[in-house]
Amino acid sequence: MKIFIKNMVCGRCIAAVSTIFEEFNIKITQIALGEVETEAEISKTDIQLIENRLKETGFERIKDVTHQLVDKIKNLIIVKIGKLDIDENFLLSKFLSSELYKDYSSLSKTFSQNENITVEQFFILQKIEKVKELLLYNELTLTEIAGKLGYKSVQHLSSQFRSSTGFTPTEFKKLKVHNRKSLDKI
Repeated sequence: MKIFIKNMVCGRCIAAVSTIFEEFNIKITQIALGEVETEAEISKTDIQLIENRLKETGFERIKDVTHQLVDKIKNLIIVKIGKLDIDENFLLSKFLSSELYKDYSSLSKTFSQNENITVEQFFILQKIEKVKELLLYNELTLTEIAGKLGYKSVQHLSSQFRSSTGFTPTEFKKLKVHNRKSLDKI
């Protein structure tokens, strides 16, 4: 049985969801961001208990196909950005189409209608949150960050960062309070 779960955005989320299924003695055959496949069908009673437990932990079962698709798009983007290997010639449209085997215009339309933001805007916001994180770690230069996130130049990254946050990356680093958004809240 395949179950789709909202707000799974990292490895710790996979571990947390896995633990929930273990609590109910449900064997998982496969688990990835946004989905769990179980060895056997789950009773309606157990499904309800699992849904309640997921909500307590900040997750939510996704029941309809449209929201499953939107969540898959989000997870693909989050994972791609997290790998820090975006080429400067990266095309989001080709990436999503090839990963989901669907026409990009329909993916984009579905996403926009359900999230009130375009896929491209979501992608940019996720990249900006990753830039904030990397700036706070202080392990990479701005040039290295730009290269790893597919920006053609530091100026392009800085311009996009400023229009999104109101600060330059340097100004952001100097702030005492660093406002970052949770990945599942974007």
